[in-house]
Amino acid sequence: MSSINLYSEAEQLEKKLNGACLDTRLALQPSLSKVIDRMRQEGMHVPSRLRQLDAALCEDAMEARFDNLPV
Repeated sequence: MSSINLYSEAEQLEKKLNGACLDTRLALQPSLSKVIDRMRQEGMHVPSRLRQLDAALCEDAMEARFDNLPV
Protein backbone atom coordinates (compact mmCIF):
# COMPACT_ATOMS: atom_id res chain seq x y z
CA MET A 1 0.00 0.00 0.00
CA SER A 2 1.38 3.40 -0.89
CA SER A 3 2.16 6.05 1.69
CA ILE A 4 -0.59 8.28 0.31
CA ASN A 5 -3.15 5.50 0.79
CA LEU A 6 -1.99 4.84 4.34
CA TYR A 7 -2.18 8.53 5.26
CA SER A 8 -5.61 8.73 3.63
CA GLU A 9 -6.87 5.67 5.51
CA ALA A 10 -5.53 7.05 8.80
CA GLU A 11 -7.20 10.41 8.19
CA GLN A 12 -10.53 8.72 7.37
CA LEU A 13 -10.37 6.74 10.59
CA GLU A 14 -9.44 9.90 12.49
CA LYS A 15 -12.54 11.67 11.11
CA LYS A 16 -14.78 8.75 12.08
CA LEU A 17 -13.32 8.73 15.59
CA ASN A 18 -13.70 12.46 16.12
CA GLY A 19 -16.69 12.84 18.43
CA ALA A 20 -17.66 9.15 18.13
CA CYS A 21 -19.26 7.24 20.98
CA LEU A 22 -17.22 4.81 23.05
CA ASP A 23 -18.54 1.73 21.23
CA THR A 24 -17.51 3.15 17.86
CA ARG A 25 -14.10 4.15 19.22
CA LEU A 26 -13.54 0.65 20.59
CA ALA A 27 -14.61 -0.91 17.29
CA LEU A 28 -12.25 1.27 15.23
CA GLN A 29 -9.23 1.05 17.55
CA PRO A 30 -7.77 -2.14 16.01
CA SER A 31 -8.03 -0.63 12.52
CA LEU A 32 -6.15 2.51 13.52
CA SER A 33 -3.46 0.50 15.29
CA LYS A 34 -2.98 -1.66 12.18
CA VAL A 35 -2.65 1.38 9.90
CA ILE A 36 -0.11 2.96 12.24
CA ASP A 37 1.84 -0.31 12.42
CA ARG A 38 1.91 -0.50 8.61
CA MET A 39 3.08 3.12 8.45
CA ARG A 40 5.95 2.29 10.80
CA GLN A 41 6.85 -0.85 8.84
CA GLU A 42 7.01 1.22 5.66
CA GLY A 43 9.35 3.67 7.41
CA MET A 44 6.82 6.48 7.21
CA HIS A 45 6.53 9.31 9.70
CA VAL A 46 3.51 8.81 11.97
CA PRO A 47 2.09 12.19 13.00
CA SER A 48 2.00 12.76 16.75
CA ARG A 49 -1.76 13.37 16.68
CA LEU A 50 -2.28 9.84 15.32
CA ARG A 51 0.09 8.34 17.91
CA GLN A 52 -1.75 10.18 20.68
CA LEU A 53 -5.13 9.10 19.33
CA ASP A 54 -3.98 5.48 19.14
CA ALA A 55 -2.65 5.63 22.70
CA ALA A 56 -5.94 7.07 23.96
CA LEU A 57 -7.92 4.40 22.13
CA CYS A 58 -5.73 1.62 23.52
CA GLU A 59 -6.27 3.04 27.00
CA ASP A 60 -10.05 3.13 26.42
CA ALA A 61 -9.96 -0.49 25.25
CA MET A 62 -8.02 -1.58 28.36
CA GLU A 63 -10.43 0.22 30.65
CA ALA A 64 -13.40 -1.34 28.88
CA ARG A 65 -11.95 -4.82 29.47
CA PHE A 66 -11.67 -4.18 33.20
CA ASP A 67 -15.15 -2.69 33.52
CA ASN A 68 -16.62 -6.18 33.30
CA LEU A 69 -14.58 -7.68 36.14
CA PRO A 70 -16.49 -8.43 39.35
CA VAL A 71 -15.41 -6.56 42.43
